[in-house]
Amino acid sequence: MSSQVRTWSPEGGTAHQVALEVLLRGPLSRADLARRLDLSQPTLSRLTKPLVERGLLVDSAVRPDPATGRPGQPLDVDAAAHHFVGVKLTGDAAHAVLVDLRGSIVAGRSAPIGGHAPADVVESVGALVEQTAGSLPSATTLTGVGVSLGGHSPDRSTVRVAPFLGWHDVPLGPLLSARTGLPVVVENDVAALTAAEHWFGEGRGTRSFAVLTVGAGVGYGLVVHDQLVTHPDMGIGLVGHFPLDPAGPPCPVGHRGCATAMLTEESLATQATVALRRAVTYDELLALAGADDPAARRIVDDSARALGRLVAAVANLTMPDRVVITGEGVELARVGDAALRAGLDADRDPLASPVDLVVRPGDFGQWARGAAVVALQDFVLRAP
Repeated sequence: MSSQVRTWSPEGGTAHQVALEVLLRGPLSRADLARRLDLSQPTLSRLTKPLVERGLLVDSAVRPDPATGRPGQPLDVDAAAHHFVGVKLTGDAAHAVLVDLRGSIVAGRSAPIGGHAPADVVESVGALVEQTAGSLPSATTLTGVGVSLGGHSPDRSTVRVAPFLGWHDVPLGPLLSARTGLPVVVENDVAALTAAEHWFGEGRGTRSFAVLTVGAGVGYGLVVHDQLVTHPDMGIGLVGHFPLDPAGPPCPVGHRGCATAMLTEESLATQATVALRRAVTYDELLALAGADDPAARRIVDDSARALGRLVAAVANLTMPDRVVITGEGVELARVGDAALRAGLDADRDPLASPVDLVVRPGDFGQWARGAAVVALQDFVLRAP
């Protein structure tokens, strides 16, 4: 594989802002673009002309509506001009998707990683990237690769710590870049998922929003003033320690009723196994609760109520316009919807605005898409 040498907008400056606005908000007419960026029509025409000539911007296939009084042909990006592979790493597998310039999934596949040694993981991921990109037309090359994992990579290159892999200070970005010949961005999985929701998902067009993920762990991401909130501690699972139920079960480090104890798949499956006196999986627990099994119903409702309290805490402390719940364990929010709403309402002031709560289906493909969007963002925001 070889990396494309073209940059997103060689002109930089305002031309770059024009291209980015069309990517994120388009298709847009030239009049809309001028108004959004506070530019005169002659200035906008001067800026867009080379972008159109280079094929970075194209006339949209969406026809203008004469009823709007704006007959000009909208401008759009050529979404097929660049593609990115995103890889979500777990303790035993790699899940990959191929996305276009708008973050739309084109193809996807998964494969075991065959061990936790960095060299083995790099080889497995490199081969998976090649296979996933194999669906591209022969004349099309890949622009970049993103990798997300449950861990901490403050420089978006070296994995400082990844508990599921047993890693400390592994230079995953350089190793995988050498294997693929492509630029590689490494990011915490929740941060990457939040970035994808910010640009192309439920957070698009909102002033601020939060993401909560439930599954193997509990994650939290926040966007404020159109910027992802980052911190050196992001990726070490701080929200998992948040207290939710003083009477709840303990987590592995001894916190009673914290988010990890109340919301993770492993903890809930363990509680169900003890209550029903037989091995019970997370999915089976939810199915039993849906069928009104008393023990299963109690466990799920206690968990969902705790999730509602976590949503309330996020809404009370950060006041986002929207809260998105997702992740591979998100079915908990649907099965326990009534208890979730009760927990949310109990911890909110009666005068507070209703929380705009979105429950979004989550799977490993969405996690991998987050990784791909991080690579996409690195490309389009990179200084020319």
